[in-house]
Amino acid sequence: MPDINVKSIWNYSLLFLIGEIEQFPQPDLPIGFCSMTSTSTPRQSTERLPVGALLALAMAGVITLMTEVMPAGLLQQISPSLGITDSLAGQMISVYAAGSFLTAIPLITFTQKLRRRPLLLMAIVGFAVVNAVTALSNSFALMLIARFCAGISAGLVWAWLVGYAARLAPSHLAGRAIAIVGISAPLAFSFGVPAGTFIGALAGWRLAFGLMSLLALALAIMIHFIVPDLPGQKQEQRFSVPDTLRIPGVLKILGMTLAFVIAHNILYTYVSPFLSLSGLSARADMVLFIFGIAGIAGLWVVGTYIDRKLWPMMQGSIIVVAVCAIAFGVWNTSPLIVLATAGLWGLIFGGVPTLLQTALAKAAGSAADVAQAMLVTFWNLAIAAGGLIGGLVLGGLGAGYLPWAMVAFLAVTWLISLQSHAVELSAETQP
Repeated sequence: MPDINVKSIWNYSLLFLIGEIEQFPQPDLPIGFCSMTSTSTPRQSTERLPVGALLALAMAGVITLMTEVMPAGLLQQISPSLGITDSLAGQMISVYAAGSFLTAIPLITFTQKLRRRPLLLMAIVGFAVVNAVTALSNSFALMLIARFCAGISAGLVWAWLVGYAARLAPSHLAGRAIAIVGISAPLAFSFGVPAGTFIGALAGWRLAFGLMSLLALALAIMIHFIVPDLPGQKQEQRFSVPDTLRIPGVLKILGMTLAFVIAHNILYTYVSPFLSLSGLSARADMVLFIFGIAGIAGLWVVGTYIDRKLWPMMQGSIIVVAVCAIAFGVWNTSPLIVLATAGLWGLIFGGVPTLLQTALAKAAGSAADVAQAMLVTFWNLAIAAGGLIGGLVLGGLGAGYLPWAMVAFLAVTWLISLQSHAVELSAETQP
């Protein structure tokens, strides 16, 4: 079993940064993450960790995630400026996710032989263009087209980012290289997105996107000068998507991912209009910051117990997030309860990606590379669906009903989790 799939890169990132581990296990990366042992893609010969290049790759992940979710904290500035509803403005996130889920698997297939740095530069420049269009355009239709293209760029970045980092480092430091890049997600959600929301509230949402465009351009220049180029790979034998889906448990875990992430994004996408019920919409940046910081703590907890308590933590996470949704539904006018519940929500959901990745990796076995690519597709499909469903609920019933829609999908998640756990127990009892 490739260790990089059993312990997610986010998990290793947190354990390394807090000093819980000194040495990372050497991952036997699957094909989809650019195997470090491939004779067609030699590792860099230096014995020192290329920290500057790895930080540049980490920033690529930060920009990808910030571009995706920053509209969630700015909906109430964007919608009146463009003369549209909050629910329609929320589709800026949905179409971005659609671009990713429609292209993640094809991009892994069609970019195997291409050199890595030109691909990365193309994607980062794409983010600069998209954020500039968002900042300057008065056409919402044009913004949606640009956001869809940004989603395609995101699929390209996440298809190869981890493998790029691993191949840049010497063998004995590969885990640490992955950790540096993997911290991009916690950084984006804990600091980047709240900062964008704060700037948008202070100086306007267009300035927030304009600054993102400039940041992407600066990063492209940085990547050009300090990130080494690497060759692509020769075509190798892989599991097909149908073969992977036939592995027991894989489809159920992907279905659980779909339902869980839809539930999350029904509310997360429209957190700003929801917070208006408690008078906190002007402090969406603070709420998102609390959510992100709590998520880092949750990720640390999951990393500590995941090998021994995977399914208890998975099912417990579903239950606690459901309790949070019910609390949001019942006490959505209480600022104190909303803040406390947002912290608990972040604490629990921060470890959910790691739990889902690990469960899928264990189920898929040697097909883990294709399964993880499918996870990216299902995850982004769920983001798009959550934004769409949440928009319909917001427009038709109001923000107060968003948590109850969330509960309905969490109930589906719970039922699928019971079936998925049963499949795993059955596999473990086989000789």
